[in-house]
Amino acid sequence: GVEGTNSATLERSSMPPVDFERRLKYLLDYPHGCVEQTTSRAFPQLYLKDVMDAGTDKRAFERATENVKYALDRLRSFQYSDGGFSFWPGGNSSYDWASTYVGHFILEAENKGFVIPNGMKDKWIAHQKRAAKNYNAGSLSNYRGSHWRRYYDFAQAYRLYTLALAGNPEMGAMNRLKATNDLDDAGKWRLAAAYYLAGQQNIAEEMVVGLATFVGLNGNYRNSYTYGSADRDDAMILEAMSIMGKRNEALSLSKKISGSLTDSRWMSTQTTAYCLMAMTKFAGENGVSKEMRFSYNINNKQKDKMVSTLPLKMIEIANYSSKLDSGSIALDNSGEGLMYARVVITGTPTKGEEIAAENNLKIDVKYTTMTGSSIDVSKVEQGTDFIAEVTITNPNSSEYINDLALIQIFPSGWEIHNTRMDEGPNTHEADVPEYQDIRDDRVYTYFRLNQYSSYNSGYSKTFRIVLNAAYLGEYYLPSVMAESMYDNRINASVAGQWVRVVKPGEE
Repeated sequence: GVEGTNSATLERSSMPPVDFERRLKYLLDYPHGCVEQTTSRAFPQLYLKDVMDAGTDKRAFERATENVKYALDRLRSFQYSDGGFSFWPGGNSSYDWASTYVGHFILEAENKGFVIPNGMKDKWIAHQKRAAKNYNAGSLSNYRGSHWRRYYDFAQAYRLYTLALAGNPEMGAMNRLKATNDLDDAGKWRLAAAYYLAGQQNIAEEMVVGLATFVGLNGNYRNSYTYGSADRDDAMILEAMSIMGKRNEALSLSKKISGSLTDSRWMSTQTTAYCLMAMTKFAGENGVSKEMRFSYNINNKQKDKMVSTLPLKMIEIANYSSKLDSGSIALDNSGEGLMYARVVITGTPTKGEEIAAENNLKIDVKYTTMTGSSIDVSKVEQGTDFIAEVTITNPNSSEYINDLALIQIFPSGWEIHNTRMDEGPNTHEADVPEYQDIRDDRVYTYFRLNQYSSYNSGYSKTFRIVLNAAYLGEYYLPSVMAESMYDNRINASVAGQWVRVVKPGEE
């Protein structure tokens, strides 16, 4: 990576490793900010003090506290009038799964001593109780197809769990869902946890007899309704087992989740957050760790022996540089228990390494004058207004694509004209996105694509950004990318390039 952007951390743990440094950094650096992502960024940080030994450096805890406070404040802009939460700020409806997920975070944050914005929790509880009482899986599955019932029922089980966690169990709805017998094993674990929290431990225990303790699904699991994955559902089962005191039975599942977190596989924000949250809760609340006693040295520089009663210890490796062509870390475990170690090295890639790609998505990028004529942006005269036009197409004839993000980062020599600030209508605007975030040097556009059909043109959308070549010089135009935020198999990009802003008439 680029010199000066590098860092390295030694991670030692007495619980199955979770690659906390890398996975949490992914959440904190994630550029988008829908309601799910805002919640996922903060959720695992509620449990840092339960599992991590920061030594004399408390900055990690201070940052975690500030991040949780920011998320709670930010979530106010997502709360809809009915008490639920919309997908984007100021949305015109609440989103089922996200409303439950946010409420779960609110309850856990309050339990950790955080102050919840006035009225947020009460309005949310009222919304959840109405939704739980009015739930009718049959009518929903008839609307979208019977195969969706699994997701609707799972969402209802999660909603009922959060109501029980809030001390407001909806027993009638719980009994109705239990009686349908249509829940899969993950949903039964979630509903059993609701009964357990509601004081009905006998029913909870009866429900989980013979249930699988992990989700038997492979990488083809795909559902944007619950932002789900097999790993996320495994984490939800682990959480239920922790609540029900099934520590020994949960050990093998915790190792399975550990393997998922520590390998190189991509995880969505939801999956990452829930796996970290479930693992840290399991370790912190169940006391699976033993006292760690160890010493280490980096490049033969001896460090003092260390003792930690918490399962996770992060040690920053000072002065790490990508120019180092050699080095060593020596570790000595003087404690009684098994200990895991990882070294996490990070850096920012150099410019120009991007490549064009189209995976289950098509992208076309062109630059035009204000009247629509094509323009070569490798050299643009200073003061020129022009348009960046991006068209995204769904090549799949049988499938909708939800939760897409278009990422456009512009050179510092170009200025973005925010047409939303104009008084009159924007004559250059094409399709209207669900939400758009315009910043100093970049624009994030969020949308969805319908499946292709002869009567539906929503399978392709075009977005335009008005730009001005403001400052003389040579700059790098990064890759333009469109991607599904919850399925890494869907993405498309065009390579970046160098561009110049020149004086009028200059060759």
